[in-house]
Amino acid sequence: MDILYFLKERTRLIRLYYAGADATFAQTLKSIRAGREPFVPRPEDAESGEPPFQSEYDDNVELLEVSGRVCLSMLAASLKLYFAAWKRDLCLALTKADVSTFKANGYVSGFRDLLAREVGIDWGTCPADLALVEQVVLARNREQHPEHITRLAVTHAEADIARHPRPFFMSEFEASLADPVTGEFWMQPSVHVPKEKLSDAITEVEKLCDWLEPLLLAALIRPRPS
Repeated sequence: MDILYFLKERTRLIRLYYAGADATFAQTLKSIRAGREPFVPRPEDAESGEPPFQSEYDDNVELLEVSGRVCLSMLAASLKLYFAAWKRDLCLALTKADVSTFKANGYVSGFRDLLAREVGIDWGTCPADLALVEQVVLARNREQHPEHITRLAVTHAEADIARHPRPFFMSEFEASLADPVTGEFWMQPSVHVPKEKLSDAITEVEKLCDWLEPLLLAALIRPRPS
């Protein structure tokens, strides 16, 4: 099975999915700002005390945010499936220590340790931004395990900020709120996945898998000690 092919089919569809969402919600926002049909302001809107169609505007901003996080979750799942497929094909077994690493540090760290030990992967030569790749998974975990029913936005966990003090998936505005001396945040920043950052994340995951693929294929055909 061409595992890399199926990984890239998934990333291709993730790009298409987000492009469709972006076209829909971003266009609605533009129409509201411009006062185009069906968002032409009515005389009575001036009496409400807030901009016309504020509720519709807020909804579409929220939907764009949700779309970015959903796509990031799909990307994290795709990478996990890629690793799992190679684990199966290479007949790799997890030790108790591996299970502990997976549980404590996540599957990116777990598979890095496993492939380094069992296949001889030298992660020091990897061209992908592994810190960014790990943050894809951390952000996915926050999206899939929200803490508050009162809002759709999710924030970075304190433990995740300890590992990555300047989260990649964060708005420029919230980044500017960090203490200029300590770098600490006075409140946990939100997980923010705009088009550009989603594209960067997909690129790094693909770069990682492009680099791994020939190394894992070589390990697959390499004679094993009896």
